[in-house]
Amino acid sequence: MSNTTLAAEGGKPAGQPAAATAQRKPFGTEDWWAVAIGLFAIVAAWALFASGSSIKTLAVAPARWADLGALSHDIAAHAGGYLALFVAFAVVFSVAIAALGLPVAQFLGGFLVLFVVSALVFALGAWAQATRYNFEPPLIALALGLIVSNVFTLPAWLAPALRVEFYIKVGIVLLGATLPLTLIAWAGPVAVGQATIVSLVTFFVIYGVARALGIEQRFAAVLGVGGAVCGVSAAIAIAGAVRAKREQASVAITLVVVWAIVMVFALPALSHAFGLPTGIAGAWIGTSEFADAAGIAAAQAYGDLARHASGAVAGAPEASLQAFVLMKVVGRDIWIGIWAFVLAVVATTRWEREPGDDVRTTTRAREIWTRFPKFVIGFVLASALVTWVASHYSLADYRSVVTPAFVAPIVALRTWAFTFCFLSIGLTTRFATLSATGAKPFLAFTAGVAVNVVIGYLLSAHVFASYWSALGQ
Repeated sequence: MSNTTLAAEGGKPAGQPAAATAQRKPFGTEDWWAVAIGLFAIVAAWALFASGSSIKTLAVAPARWADLGALSHDIAAHAGGYLALFVAFAVVFSVAIAALGLPVAQFLGGFLVLFVVSALVFALGAWAQATRYNFEPPLIALALGLIVSNVFTLPAWLAPALRVEFYIKVGIVLLGATLPLTLIAWAGPVAVGQATIVSLVTFFVIYGVARALGIEQRFAAVLGVGGAVCGVSAAIAIAGAVRAKREQASVAITLVVVWAIVMVFALPALSHAFGLPTGIAGAWIGTSEFADAAGIAAAQAYGDLARHASGAVAGAPEASLQAFVLMKVVGRDIWIGIWAFVLAVVATTRWEREPGDDVRTTTRAREIWTRFPKFVIGFVLASALVTWVASHYSLADYRSVVTPAFVAPIVALRTWAFTFCFLSIGLTTRFATLSATGAKPFLAFTAGVAVNVVIGYLLSAHVFASYWSALGQ
């Protein structure tokens, strides 16, 4: 992939100093603009929530539908909301694009197409049977983008809007608003402890095997965190933190998606074969699944099995999804920021030193700060703000009052941002580029999958079984 293509996607040529890149941007960097946009949306949502209103009228998303008539009626009823949302995205993104010294007019033309296609993808994800088939908007967007980019030649004018890193950074900041630190206390030390064990072990297994196979350090780190945390988001975040190549992030994303789809079917089937209660099965799925969307589908499927197959599965039906959320969305996802910070420091102080460099120069705090992914700060600030909001409510009130009016609309905006990102990934990824990396990344990632599944089972079904079995009772 050429440096020109990287620039169009929001990346930068390999080996280009971060300081030099920042100097050409007159009003900040892409990271800081992602933080500003994400926090602006969260603060606006909070202000409306505090005044008794909600941002959900703007954060529009298709309602569940079972037939095309219902879908068309819903789209027609909310046409004004979709138009307002497009304008809102276009305005805030254009401000950032202009501040970064990039052509706004070219961006807007491509973004209009990106938004319309994303809306269609979002609508397909709202199909009543979508969860059954794992048709989640970001995954549909990725698959559609891959098909289009590898079958057709994309017009050059679309490229300025395919800003993969920018969209994912905005999405990760918004993700922080869905993970208040209060949830850690509500989740309890068991969920946090189990997630910590899994995150550390899985990362070091994948990283160690990758290095043993001769894979370069940055690529090994992206693969490791992609398997240890939350898949696609983590892979892109770490790729930015350690300055991995664009195609390396694409390989990690592909492996995450492939194994996530496999686990959607494998984990519920194995849980049923082992006779696991719903809480234990949900914890195992949350420990061993690689994507939130796929994991939710698997956990819901097992809960539905308990609900409809009387006596076949023990435990409360909702306990499966509850355990998954505690393990994956709360326990493992918070490791995005931790890994990004640690690996940014390691990459700066160890991997990016040239022979003969003065270690005192390369380890300067300013150098680490320059290379640190600033969107992680936005993630933490967003989490802190929602933590403050959540501190005024009990867990029950948080779920019944705060989540519908404040958190849910932010989740919708986050899904839009992730859909823009995944569609852009697909549209800028060529299978020929992925195949050029060979089988080694697959072997390293698969070794982590094997260890992850075994450890997840042992922790969920044996070490902490009493905790997960009691969930929902």
